[in-house]
Amino acid sequence: MNLAVIQMVSQDDVQTNLRLARRMLERAAQGGARLAVLPENFAAMGRRDLAAIGRAEALGEGPILPWLKQAARDLSLWIVAGTLPLPPDDDAEGKPRACSLLIDEQGERAARYDKLHLFDVDVSDNRGRYRESDDFAHGERVVVADTPVGRLGLTVCYDLRFPELYSALRQAGAELISAPSAFTGVTGAAHWQVLIRARAIETQCYLLAAGQGGEHPGPRQTFGHSAIVDPWGVVLAEQDQGETVLLASRDAAEQTAIRQRMPVQQHRRFFPSDVTRPIVVE
Repeated sequence: MNLAVIQMVSQDDVQTNLRLARRMLERAAQGGARLAVLPENFAAMGRRDLAAIGRAEALGEGPILPWLKQAARDLSLWIVAGTLPLPPDDDAEGKPRACSLLIDEQGERAARYDKLHLFDVDVSDNRGRYRESDDFAHGERVVVADTPVGRLGLTVCYDLRFPELYSALRQAGAELISAPSAFTGVTGAAHWQVLIRARAIETQCYLLAAGQGGEHPGPRQTFGHSAIVDPWGVVLAEQDQGETVLLASRDAAEQTAIRQRMPVQQHRRFFPSDVTRPIVVE
């Protein structure tokens, strides 16, 4: 079982969230995982001081990045660190990005993806209005990276609604795609499983959808239903609400066979429209 997806119900206390995430990562490693995906906002859910958190991390004064590196080393585990607020690499004072880091088993950063699509949406729930762009700047790059379990494309939550990004990841050689998320209860009930299965089917990739699933400060209710979906669209593991670790294996031979039997990449006649956006291969 070399893949793990972790579902959390993160709150606004960073240290409490990190302690829970460590226990979940330990369970993933004990289950045989080589790669584990944490959910969006795993460490700082509902916080209003995101820019300050990001600056502290960028300056080496925050708790999250050292914790991530230590966890990866201790557990010999590659970790997709959901999202955390981080300014651009070259500007510690810049507006933070919703950043998904890939940390290798030596505790080194293997890749960084900044969320391209920000959730500026009105939803018929008890919060009503979501404006991620108030807190974050848009990312600029499409990112894929090699891992021990295959070539990984990185995405986050609202990205799931933009199939051209997933087409670009497949074109860049992705075999697995991470999607740490915090879908609302309303939008999740309507669209979550349709989206994660569709993105897996159309790219013929494993989709690692790590969600938040419960009640958070704000107030906010997240949908959960974290899942691992195979390249044929089969849901290999799923959890509705609450905290859990989901495990599954990538069958590389079967994935290759699926792609050979239905060679959609060779049949493609339309490509991502934003051909000028840089694709970064880590």
